[in-house]
Amino acid sequence: MRIVSLNCSNTEIVCALGLADQLVGVDDHSDFPEDVVADLPRVGPDLGIDIDRVAELKPDLVLASLTVPGHEDVIAGLERAGLPFLAPEPTSVDDVYADIRELANAMNVGERADAVVEELAQALEPATVDADAPTILVQWWPKPVIAPGRQSWVNDLLLAAGAANPIIDRDVKSTPLEDSEVSAIDPDAIVISWCGVKPEKYRPEVIYRNPAFADMKAIVRRQVFCVPEGYLGRPSPRLADGARAFREIVEKLRS
Repeated sequence: MRIVSLNCSNTEIVCALGLADQLVGVDDHSDFPEDVVADLPRVGPDLGIDIDRVAELKPDLVLASLTVPGHEDVIAGLERAGLPFLAPEPTSVDDVYADIRELANAMNVGERADAVVEELAQALEPATVDADAPTILVQWWPKPVIAPGRQSWVNDLLLAAGAANPIIDRDVKSTPLEDSEVSAIDPDAIVISWCGVKPEKYRPEVIYRNPAFADMKAIVRRQVFCVPEGYLGRPSPRLADGARAFREIVEKLRS
């Protein structure tokens, strides 16, 4: 089977299912596993996919996604081109499990999904969350601050670490926040996981030097942490790494 993946999470799922050799093209942002994607043809960035280039690769299946705002236009292009595709839209870890199974079945390796899902489920086993659970505000973007709400698998990762999302009451995938709102939320910690930015370019000083945040617990106690977006923002088996990163942060907060 010839597979073209249009986003990072699907590329990672394909590889976790042992089908790396069937990838014939990936989007510009797919960066893991490095040895797999290094030499594959690129078909453009997430919102700028070159549909003609995808078609030239003669895929039996294109793996798209609806988790990226604006990706609907890419899917419309795939439909116009008559290309076979799947476009999952997970918002929870249970959705991620279901998507792994759906993709495995579509690629004729349904039996492999059980092992991948089981390993991820073990890593995301919920911890006990009590009234004193630390609150962690994740930043997808700094200006304005954009953070995940209730419709995000991030909540499951925090739960696995014994922490909580302070804006889980907001029934959205993500939401922009005014600086005054962030200050009023006053989380125990802030996690930088900026989308589309390489981890080595994350800048905690942007948060620490913001005068609107000066009196927040996370600032006073120097509790701003960096977690690669590849661990938190991609609904793939690497969410296990995100849960482990949250556990390490919770241990630091409790020490």
